[in-house]
Amino acid sequence: MNVVTIACKNLKRKKIRSTLTIGGVAIAVAVLVSLLGFDRGYQQSLTGNIDKMGYQLLVTAKGCPYEAATMMLKGGGGLRYMEQDIYEKIQNDARIDKITPQLVSTAYDPDRLEGQGGFAMYMGITDSYLELKPWSKFKSGQWFSSEAAEEAIMGYEAAEVEQRLVGDKIFIPNIDKVLTVVGIFERSGTQDDGIIFLPLKTTQQIFSLPNKLTGVGIKLKDIQQVGEFEEDLYEEPGIQVISMAQVRGTILNLISSAKVMANSVAVIAIFIAVIGVVNTILMSIFERTREIGVMKAIGASAADIFKLIWTETILVCTAGGILGSIFALLGSGVVEHIIKKILPYAPSGQLVLIRPSLLFGAFVGAIILGIITGIYPAWRAASMRPVEAIRTGE
Repeated sequence: MNVVTIACKNLKRKKIRSTLTIGGVAIAVAVLVSLLGFDRGYQQSLTGNIDKMGYQLLVTAKGCPYEAATMMLKGGGGLRYMEQDIYEKIQNDARIDKITPQLVSTAYDPDRLEGQGGFAMYMGITDSYLELKPWSKFKSGQWFSSEAAEEAIMGYEAAEVEQRLVGDKIFIPNIDKVLTVVGIFERSGTQDDGIIFLPLKTTQQIFSLPNKLTGVGIKLKDIQQVGEFEEDLYEEPGIQVISMAQVRGTILNLISSAKVMANSVAVIAIFIAVIGVVNTILMSIFERTREIGVMKAIGASAADIFKLIWTETILVCTAGGILGSIFALLGSGVVEHIIKKILPYAPSGQLVLIRPSLLFGAFVGAIILGIITGIYPAWRAASMRPVEAIRTGE
């Protein structure tokens, strides 16, 4: 009978205690795997969303940079308006490859979301919008018939929520305006899916914002010229330039404090799990003091006892690591749902990305934890003297 078999039988003697200890390790591993998966998934989703925006810079009216970042990625935040003259002034800059103006506005619809109410988001755009986002394809329908047509193109999710098809009418509440749906975009996995697009001139007219814009998206011919381009625009009054790198850093700063707290929870969970494992093994040794003394009296060496107790500790941590990885994998959807509810900005896509390499790392980490944690209990058991152990255990 080998050491592993004996160790398994010893753990089965106290099933409830062993199960609780394994559960403690599993919870710690699940928390750690989920946090690492979130860190990787969030950054990947955020980078993907930014790449799909199609432009490197956004010119907006001066205001809070956090509001500007939110407007870029969600279309919301504190909507500030600037004059369209800014767009007309910079559109002919030789450094610009592509440029598009946009005007975002919202309207509260009490009938939205099955009567629960909610805001519908509208964005005025021009033909140049598709030049910056060539991957935007039509699921059905086509582009606007004219620059001032009373027509709308709906994002995939907006069309699903409103249950609209090409040819249907949509009503803008509080404005008493009816528009005809001429197109529906395919799902893009970005914030564009929830937006209702209108011709820029139509948006300015409907929302009484003549010659106003909320932003100008810009893609340069040479990305190395971003700094120089930004400096030139700093002299323009009433506007600010937000780069993609700034947006990414701004959003990551917003969640940095939450990540520090979450990582602290993970460290505490692991520390508690270690204490639980050590306590369980030491209790097992105390209860089997006489048995260990007898084993040494009939020929078991200190190395044999050390190996046996060490194996028990490693088995507990390994089982906890496997179970914790399974918990993290199965619960990733729940964790992602919670994250999207509590974060100020949650990019679309998979936020908790648990790859096989992460699960393997958790498994190896659990084994290492068992190896380190088991040293003291194993040494304690191996150092017992046979006669004293037998007497103590009587």
